[in-house]
Amino acid sequence: MKQMLVVLNPTAGTKRAGPVLASMLDIFCKAGFAPLVRTTQKQGDGTAIVREYAGQVERVVCIGGDGTFNETVSGLLKSGVRTPLAYIPAGSTNDFATSLGLSKNLLQAAQDAVFGTIRPIDAGRFDDRYFTYVASFGAFTKTSYTTPQDVKNVLGHLAYVLEGAASIPSIHSLHAAIDLDGGEQLEGDYLFGAVGNSTSVGGVLSLDKKLVDLQDGLFELLLVKNPRDAAELGECIRALLAQDYHSRMIELRQVRALTVRLEGESDWTLDGEFAQGGAEVRIEALPQAIRMVVPAEEA
Repeated sequence: MKQMLVVLNPTAGTKRAGPVLASMLDIFCKAGFAPLVRTTQKQGDGTAIVREYAGQVERVVCIGGDGTFNETVSGLLKSGVRTPLAYIPAGSTNDFATSLGLSKNLLQAAQDAVFGTIRPIDAGRFDDRYFTYVASFGAFTKTSYTTPQDVKNVLGHLAYVLEGAASIPSIHSLHAAIDLDGGEQLEGDYLFGAVGNSTSVGGVLSLDKKLVDLQDGLFELLLVKNPRDAAELGECIRALLAQDYHSRMIELRQVRALTVRLEGESDWTLDGEFAQGGAEVRIEALPQAIRMVVPAEEA
C-alpha cells in the first residue's frame, strides 16, 4: 500500500473531524493508502511533523483549519520535497479551502483527497516564514489570533465578526511605504492591507474569482485607505462590498514581490496566525510551489 501522512488538529473548528475520523481513515485505506496519523498539540507541531515524514510518504493530508494548513505547507517547503498535499477543511472559517473549491463535507473532502487531481498552486514567503493565502496588517488583523478557540468553535465565522466589531474603538491607520517589484512605489495612511492569493479573507473581505489565479505566480495587494470623514468611510464600505477596485479609497495591484515598511505598530497575520513584522518586511510569491490535490472539477 502507498504510505500517507495524516496531520490532524483535534481542536480545530467544532472538533467535527473526531466523530468521522474512522470513516475518513477507512476511505484512505480502501483507496490503497496506509495512513500514518499524527496529531498537533501546540503551535509549530504541524511543521515539525511534516518535515520529519514528508519524504517518506506518497501523500500528505491535512485535517484542520487554515492555521494547521499553513504549518503543513511550511513543513513541506522546508523539507524540500514536493509530496502531493490534500486539505480536509475542519476549521472555523477555512478561507483558502473556499478558494480551492474544497468540499465542506468532511467525508466528501476525504474522497477528494485520494481521488482528486493534482494541481500546482503558489505559496508565499514573508521574510523567513511561509504563508498559503494571505499576509495582512491593520484593522481586524488581531481578531483571528486573539479570538479564543472555544469561541470560534461555538460561533464559527461569526466569532471573527464579533471580535472585529469589538475592536472598532481602537482601530487606527498605519503609515506604510511599499516598494513593488516592478518599480512602482505606494505610500500613505492605510486602514488595512493584505497580500493574498485567495478570494476570501477572514470570511469578510472578498475578491472577484476572475481576478485571483492560484497558480499564476502573482499575489493581489489590497490596500484600504484611511477614511478622513464619514463620507470616505461609507465609500470604503461600499467599495469593499461591491468589489469596486476602482474606488478612490482602494488600491489594488497584482505583484510578484514587494517590500513593506510600516511606521509604529507592525503586527501582521499569516493565514490567520500572529506574525511579528520588523520595520521592513519582504514578501514574495513562490510560483507553483505546492502540488495540491483538488476535486477533479476544480483542476
